Amino acid sequence: NEKGVFYALDLGGTNFRILRVHLKGEGGGLAAQEFTEVSIPPNLMVGTSDELFGYIVEEVLKFVAQEGEDFHPAVGRKRELGFTFSFPVMQTSIASGTLIRWTKGFNVEDTVGQDVVVKLNAAMERKGLDMCNQRQVNDTVGTLAGGRYTNKDVVASVILGTGTNAAYVECVQAIPKWHGPLPKSGEMVVNTEWGNFQTSHLPLTEYDHALDAESINPGEQIFEKIISGMYLGEIVRRVLCRLAEEASFFGGSVPPKLKVPFILQTPDMSVMHHDMSPDLKLVGNKLKDVLDISNSSLKVRKVVIEVCNIVATRGARLAAAGLFGILKKIGRDTVKTGEQQRSVIAMDGGLFEHYTEFRKSLENTLCELLGSEVSEHIVIEHANDGSGIGAALLAASHSKYCQADES
Repeated sequence: NEKGVFYALDLGGTNFRILRVHLKGEGGGLAAQEFTEVSIPPNLMVGTSDELFGYIVEEVLKFVAQEGEDFHPAVGRKRELGFTFSFPVMQTSIASGTLIRWTKGFNVEDTVGQDVVVKLNAAMERKGLDMCNQRQVNDTVGTLAGGRYTNKDVVASVILGTGTNAAYVECVQAIPKWHGPLPKSGEMVVNTEWGNFQTSHLPLTEYDHALDAESINPGEQIFEKIISGMYLGEIVRRVLCRLAEEASFFGGSVPPKLKVPFILQTPDMSVMHHDMSPDLKLVGNKLKDVLDISNSSLKVRKVVIEVCNIVATRGARLAAAGLFGILKKIGRDTVKTGEQQRSVIAMDGGLFEHYTEFRKSLENTLCELLGSEVSEHIVIEHANDGSGIGAALLAASHSKYCQADES
């Protein structure tokens, strides 16, 4: 019910977003929103927590300095921040979260086992950012909250970007682990952390095993390493490198840049996969610009697209299988007689938003698993900035001013 201006910091990968959102109050929706997106320098992803959070706070300060009059807080009221932190944490309250481990290429060792809200608040104090930060949420839960704010039919949320995760709304009686007070609603949000899912049934290849072994977190985030945006391009590179080594795919020698890990990014892969030109010019351009491979033949370019298609299709179909598992768990995989039960999945992340062939494959696979009758009642909605807006909404719902009024 709270209205006013709230900020959100969305830290989920190699980029982070800062948002300011003007809420109208109950039933009013969003009056306005603004955001900026900032890239994190690679050295800070493996540096110290003071360096990482100090850099982030400096960018927040720049964004606040650009605040227009319409976003100024009321007299006597501090700016309030919702913090989306999209890494595995042990969370015992909305105001704290202890980092279990880093994912998605981060390895800031002195933060593991520490409360990330405390780390951020300390950086805010050091840098002179006068802002109230007392609520932290996972990006997937934030996307779920943002989706439910505008659509009560939202039952789950999925992030498909640099990393991946899913959350859903569960009946509290179906959660045997929970021993605390029962929520009045009878429902609870379950953050699955499905990126760390692992089973012998996953279709892992030698390329996946090698990628995992050489990663900064071997043996962890296996599901994420075969379906998320950080890794798909790298898998393609490894396949192409093997073709070059064993089949002289690019000529008599292996192109040196093809041996560089992560030089081929998933956006590059997406561009090649979507190339519909007769001579596959975009594929040729990417091979030349990214891998320094010139004069590739049409036959070679067609094989490159096929490799992209295989890797993307596997990832999309596995993501759809995970989503189907959630729908089955909450009983949304069937249509009950006499009911028109609509189930909405809030989907966010650059992989889903920008990689059209990946998105199509995911949607088609989900329809295949559910069947045509059930699929008519399942809707995937793109939740643009869902995690950041959700964090701002949670900041509003836990506003210290709102709580002060109630007391």
